[in-house]
Amino acid sequence: MTPPPRPARDWLAVLARYREPSTRRSLWELAATLVPFVLLWVLAWMALTVSPWLALALAVLNGAFLVRLFIIQHDCGHGSFLKNRRAQDWLGRCLGVLTLTPYAVWRRTHSIHHAHHGDLDQRGIGDVLTLTIEEYRARGLFGRLMYRLYRHPVVLFLLGPSYLFFLQNRLPFGLMKSGWRYWTSAMGTNAMIGIAVGLIVWFGGLLPVLLIFLPTSVIAATIGVWLFYVQHQFEETHWSKGEDWQLHDAALEGSSHYVLPQPLRWFSGNIGIHHVHHLYSRIPFYRLPEVIRDHQGLAEAQRLTIRQSLASVRLHLWDSDEGRLTSFREARARYRAA
Repeated sequence: MTPPPRPARDWLAVLARYREPSTRRSLWELAATLVPFVLLWVLAWMALTVSPWLALALAVLNGAFLVRLFIIQHDCGHGSFLKNRRAQDWLGRCLGVLTLTPYAVWRRTHSIHHAHHGDLDQRGIGDVLTLTIEEYRARGLFGRLMYRLYRHPVVLFLLGPSYLFFLQNRLPFGLMKSGWRYWTSAMGTNAMIGIAVGLIVWFGGLLPVLLIFLPTSVIAATIGVWLFYVQHQFEETHWSKGEDWQLHDAALEGSSHYVLPQPLRWFSGNIGIHHVHHLYSRIPFYRLPEVIRDHQGLAEAQRLTIRQSLASVRLHLWDSDEGRLTSFREARARYRAA
């Protein structure tokens, strides 16, 4: 991976020129995502009378639009989608009902992720648990087994996303003792989800829930977790400890530029340009392509292809000596050789 030609902090003044959202453009991006999402929901419901398989196929497709709605909610949380902060927060709360994500809770935990990403002394909230080789070896047999289970692809990408969005998001985990605001966010979102599901059952029975609501949400959750994983879990990512950790270096070097083809870039809201996003999170998602178009150094930095991202699944532990993520097998081979 090619590093950018200037220190991470020096990019801030450059990136500040891209931070202002356009209200007209933001509303267009919202409409271009929300309208097809609603239409596909209606078409899938109508398709239930024709073929359950057709309804299921439309629901799976709609998962991609739900991912993009999450990206819009994500930008609302960063204050980068609308100029009016109150309207932006209410939009984020409403989208949180569709994405099964309480807005205030997610905004706070995600800000912690941005503030401490790559800091080995500040892990545990808003990130994928990553142990160093030393920490892994210091665990007992049960502790190692649990970590291996957690990092297994079946858990991370099949079971984990559904657990996160359907169960964990129902309570303000990580903020349980941080005040009523987060409980209100979680319980208010839960109430609205309950009302929505109740109305679906009232008018259509269980089939729309089983063949439309659940598949759309599961597909979106799985894609979202995968994107979050590959944006930080690649071999040459950045982790450091104590005085060696620096916010801007960790933001730029610890986040990938996930190179995706169209229309995947569109459906993922350009979130693959993650190194720029982490370095300057106030840039609207639709302006991120402008940055890498104008600055070749950032376009070439931290590039991660789809093939390389698939290989990252085998990386499990942080090797502090070599400064890279490594696999259980490589760590074991090094230990035996030593």
